[in-house]
Order: sequence, then C-alpha cells, then structure tokens
Amino acid sequence: MSDSEAMVTLQERMVNLIGQLTMPVVEVALVLQHHIQGMMTSLTDHASQTGGKINDKVGHPWPIVSPDESIDSQIAFDVEKVLKIVDQDRMDILSTLIRVTLIETEMNLIEGILALRSWEQLVRQQLVDANGPGQLFSPIDLPEEW
Repeated sequence: MSDSEAMVTLQERMVNLIGQLTMPVVEVALVLQHHIQGMMTSLTDHASQTGGKINDKVGHPWPIVSPDESIDSQIAFDVEKVLKIVDQDRMDILSTLIRVTLIETEMNLIEGILALRSWEQLVRQQLVDANGPGQLFSPIDLPEEW
C-alpha cells in the first residue's frame, strides 16, 4: 500500500470511529499526544543514531490561530478533574485503531507522524477556541472536507 493510500485509510478510519463514538476534543487530544510522543521518540533516536535531521513540519506541532489577545482567554480548570472524567475505554479504542492501522498499512514513521500532526492541529485549534472547561468535552468538530 502506498503512503498516500495508507494516510487515506488512517484518515477514513479515524473520522468514522471518532464520529461513531462522538469523541470529545480532550480525549482525541490525549490519544494523539500519546501516539505522536511515542513516534517522535523513535524518530529522534533514529535521527541521532544516523546523524539525520528532523524536518520542522514533522518535529513540531503545526501552527494554529491564536485567540484574540484582548479577550480573556485564560480558562482555569483542574487538570486532574478533567483526567478523571475522560472515558478511558473510548480512548483505548481510538488508540488501538491508530496503532493497528499504522502497522497494517506499513506506513513509515514520518508519514504516520504527519498524518497525526494534521489531526493534532485541528484538535489544538478547537482546544484554544474553547470558552470554558465544558467545551473540552464537546464532540470534536470535523470540517466538511475532513
């Protein structure tokens, strides 16, 4: 399977599962963070062993639009409380789907990270746009073309 076919497969599966489970933004964010961190650790280790460099598009989160600074965008909430509310089973299902799809499609590490970075950018934008802690648990809003 080509990298582009693998990326489409991952995208379709994630869209379907996230929609079916009506997953909140915060849960998707936590799963993505877990996978990207693990994949980046492997890529960083490989790059340091081979003397390679990691492209910024792969190595760092993609930019998002910051909220209007004139608006008080500081939202106070208890992270521990948020972590107690998340549905661990739902997050495990998404995590398993991502892992299995990456293995099944034999997607290379860089393409896998890039595929997840686009999701990360979408989720981070929705998190920064949240007006209160309750919006962290709103279902992720997937654009039409997604």
